[in-house]
Amino acid sequence: MSQHPHQTAVITGATSGIGYETALALAAQGITVILACRHPGRMRAAAESIRSRHPTANIDEVPLDLGSLASVRAAAEQINARHQHLDILINNAGIMNTPRWSTLDGFEMQFGVNHLGHYALTTLLLDSLLAAPQARIVTVSSMAHRWAPTDIEQWPNPHDYRPARAYAASKLANLLFAMELHRRLQHAGHPAMSLACHPGWSSTKLPYLALRASGRYTAVVALRILAALVTQSAAKGALPTLHAATSPDIDSGSYFGPTRLGHTRGPAGAEQPSTAAMDPTLGRRLWSLSEELTATDHPALAVQGR
Repeated sequence: MSQHPHQTAVITGATSGIGYETALALAAQGITVILACRHPGRMRAAAESIRSRHPTANIDEVPLDLGSLASVRAAAEQINARHQHLDILINNAGIMNTPRWSTLDGFEMQFGVNHLGHYALTTLLLDSLLAAPQARIVTVSSMAHRWAPTDIEQWPNPHDYRPARAYAASKLANLLFAMELHRRLQHAGHPAMSLACHPGWSSTKLPYLALRASGRYTAVVALRILAALVTQSAAKGALPTLHAATSPDIDSGSYFGPTRLGHTRGPAGAEQPSTAAMDPTLGRRLWSLSEELTATDHPALAVQGR
């Protein structure tokens, strides 16, 4: 994909960490960057920080709370109204290992924010994405997807809630969504690409937020000591996302991650998802469930005759 100033990218959760580093790198390439973030003040600070590094950067800011489907719809309306087409959508925002919280629509928070909000956002932005010559939709997953249960119907409201298991389920949902979107785009003959990636083990705020929320301060200290020894920077953690979003000669349906130390760090390269993540039956089940729970779909992605 050749880069030029007329490309436009949407990045969710770009106020810090991997999302911010991704936005910074895309802005450096002359791509118009739309930050779609929950906290307006932090979003403004992130935009100002990017402009301080790249004074000619074209940055737009759209408030987006992925835990509210009404907010997702409002954000999509703003983006569609302001931009004629979208070349890149990066479904990056995520939360991790939270207490048993619910979204405004009543779904388990990790599944609701990490998957359902992104499913709805992608669907609602699809016309703008299909208006680009070859859009890329990049969904950020995690190595944790390999440890997820596959009882999909339990994911929106699990009977037995365990934070780490619910996080793994939301990350498997990310991959199932990316692969099913790839299959549907291919089946419909659309040139848009659906790709997935994971950052390995990167130094971001994500693991600490839930520990602080539940008062586990000793665990925060222990994790910080371990992270200092084994994690890579957020800028390096963004490399698989940037590879999926911008590298030429890659195929829709690909999954990328770091290539060193058990896929936890290093340069980006191709990675093999789990068997469950590639299961088209699970993918269709999750898609149908997501359509039903979010009340969003798109005729271009219907499965007649598949």
